[in-house]
Amino acid sequence: MAIQHAVLALLARGRSHGYELKGAFEAAVGPQWGPLNIGHLYQILDRLSRDGLVLAERQPQPVKPDRVVYEITEGGRAELDRWLSEPSPRSGGFRDDFFLKVTSAARSGSPETVRLVLANQRGHLMRELRNLDGSRRHADDPVVRLLLSAAIRHVEADLAFVDDAEAALLADGGVTLAGLAAAAGEGRPGRSAADRPDDGAARAAS
Repeated sequence: MAIQHAVLALLARGRSHGYELKGAFEAAVGPQWGPLNIGHLYQILDRLSRDGLVLAERQPQPVKPDRVVYEITEGGRAELDRWLSEPSPRSGGFRDDFFLKVTSAARSGSPETVRLVLANQRGHLMRELRNLDGSRRHADDPVVRLLLSAAIRHVEADLAFVDDAEAALLADGGVTLAGLAAAAGEGRPGRSAADRPDDGAARAAS
């Protein structure tokens, strides 16, 4: 996820150097984001500098290596205002690794596989929920508490999806899974129409 606009927002408060920005970012977004890689941050700052959104000034230090201090430009402030005024679409759409696991497990036709996938995900989400709730209760910053609450709502929605998948795929004793597995077999690459049972013959056999 691109964070260049968050960096511009931090610089809108005043000049800063890389490690100050890293600490300010991590303090602002809270523990649910995770640490910010300093190398990635410097890549962002270099790009913002090339685009004319920040100015970089090298400051010599008597003992340590030179320090680069960054300052937002008028163009950077205009870009920050533009970003803040627009809605935020989901950056990854609705693509999700767990959706693919549910799809693969369901089309295998195996209730045991579906149960394993759903149980593993439910356990992971419950642990994540406990960790987020503990972090929220100990957070002093009201914005960090708000962001942790948002993360908790995402996890709760994921748990609701696990419940939905269980109800849709396992509640009928395997009938739905058997149908999905059969449909997946019909669509296997290399299976010609001649290999598939004739509809009339299938009806007669039933």
